[in-house]
Amino acid sequence: MTRRPTPPALLLAALLTLPGPAAAGQEPPLSSLTLVGPPRTIFKAGRDACDGADVPDAPARAFRDAGGAVAMFGMHYRNRALRGPDLDHLKLDCAVVLESGEKSDPALYDDRSWITATWTEDGRAVAALLHHEYQANEHEGRCPAGTYMACWYNTITAAASGDGGRSFRRASPPAVVAAAPFRQEVDQGRHRGFFNPSNIVAQGRWRYMLASTTGWDRPGSDQDSGVCLFRTATPDDPTSWRAWTGAGFAAAFPDPYAARARLPDTCRPVAPFPAPVGAVVRHRGTGAFIAVFMAKAGGEFPQSGFYWTSSRDLLAWDKPRLLMAGATLYDDPCTAPGGLIAYPSLLDPSAEGRNFDDAGDTAILTYATLRTEGCRITSERDLLRRPVAIKVWP
Repeated sequence: MTRRPTPPALLLAALLTLPGPAAAGQEPPLSSLTLVGPPRTIFKAGRDACDGADVPDAPARAFRDAGGAVAMFGMHYRNRALRGPDLDHLKLDCAVVLESGEKSDPALYDDRSWITATWTEDGRAVAALLHHEYQANEHEGRCPAGTYMACWYNTITAAASGDGGRSFRRASPPAVVAAAPFRQEVDQGRHRGFFNPSNIVAQGRWRYMLASTTGWDRPGSDQDSGVCLFRTATPDDPTSWRAWTGAGFAAAFPDPYAARARLPDTCRPVAPFPAPVGAVVRHRGTGAFIAVFMAKAGGEFPQSGFYWTSSRDLLAWDKPRLLMAGATLYDDPCTAPGGLIAYPSLLDPSAEGRNFDDAGDTAILTYATLRTEGCRITSERDLLRRPVAIKVWP
């Protein structure tokens, strides 16, 4: 019997209500992105899946292994990779590289995990960031509310591979990158935690990623919800990531099941993102950063769809501009008979870096389409790509 995935963790981002973005930075725009060709299918669930868990459920992440072959992640919590000689020739490998244990103890951080970012220096040793979702409503006695969103406790954890991404292992005790400063039982009744890390992008000796948080209220430490910028020099050390506080990269968010009680750190959210960042790349010609994300119509966003914004330093971003219009996961599926679009990412097949974190004057926009039936989002999903022209002004 075909197994149909439960509502995805990264779909939860579509249901979140983060605060409206703050005023954006530079005008006129620093960059211009233009779609310059029709979509092409990379993966079609009804044709290419190994089982019912195979659907695109996160923005695409890719790297070149030690032999030069490409591995791409962005599927469901039974983690598999699309593999091929390059980004133009990818096929789903049915070998599971990281299984989700669906364990009932939240302190184990092994309920449902998605590989949502990877980094490798040599193509053999690969560090991975995991969007780990503890679905307390699926575990008896763990959540009185009993509903998916009200019982959602999310943490960014880590895994590692020593064989070029053919298999990943979790550390014991668990390796926590960013966690809320309270355990799952606290504040039951709403979604909470850190979630949906972007890809990892390099700048000099540092590695950066953007991650979302629902925020929290604690005496002496109130964390605003939004998107936080994290930095490390050693992505293979999960505990080394620090978030921007407004004065420096100093905020740490350790495992609340292991760390001693203390005043929680806070990070300063980065504008103008209304929700998780799909991907960020560094433009080779200028060093500028370009980020893509999805947004629902309203406020600064005149239409629902995929937007881009650009920055010189990953902190100050210019005004978001529409790249591709369409109903997204933030929109009501009942009013989207043509289906939804989700999980945008940017990848340059000619990237100089092994981790596809740089782009030239062309790239591909990868994204998922999700078929709807009435008010229901189905598991019929395709992973598509479209060519994009990039212009960045000096």
